Amino acid sequence: MPEFTTRTLALTDDKTDKARASDGRSRFGVYLANNAHLLNNFGDPLTPAEFALAAWRIATAPVMAPGYVRLRPDLHNLTLVAPDEDTDDLALRIEVPLRHRTLATWPARIIADWQPDPWATGRGGFTALARPDRADRTALLLTATVLVPIPANLLVAPTGTQPGPDMTRQAKQTIAALVDHVNAHAHLVNDLTAGALR
Repeated sequence: MPEFTTRTLALTDDKTDKARASDGRSRFGVYLANNAHLLNNFGDPLTPAEFALAAWRIATAPVMAPGYVRLRPDLHNLTLVAPDEDTDDLALRIEVPLRHRTLATWPARIIADWQPDPWATGRGGFTALARPDRADRTALLLTATVLVPIPANLLVAPTGTQPGPDMTRQAKQTIAALVDHVNAHAHLVNDLTAGALR
């Protein structure tokens, strides 16, 4: 199973995808078939941007849990978004929880912060951060949002409107390109969390 490093924010694992597939081929492919209504536009093929949005949505939690795309534990979320309704330009939105120690100036009073979640520590030392256990204390929970634009040439146009082996291959190609692209920008997240307790 692939492991996270400072160069990876997201991973896919085709070996596990096949091993856990109820159809013997691809668990992700089964989820695509179960969500066929998301993979066409009233019978017409999706644009490359629409296909990327649908494939990413299906490949990640909560639709597919555990997802075909796995996120580094120290991230809160990694989603594919259209900047607004009037454009097909896409971006990957990375939500990174930040502890107070990453601030230039800490809060004057001691207030609660994100807490390491010992149950969600990944290999490589990347620990998920969770809300404080106690709710009787004021908390300042900081989250940075990093938007990484997606070049249109990364996207694949589906050749059909119905799930099957071809669409699964095209969806995996799209997901792989998006994962490679976000991992090429891992330094942005690492710069935010440098020196912070993970």
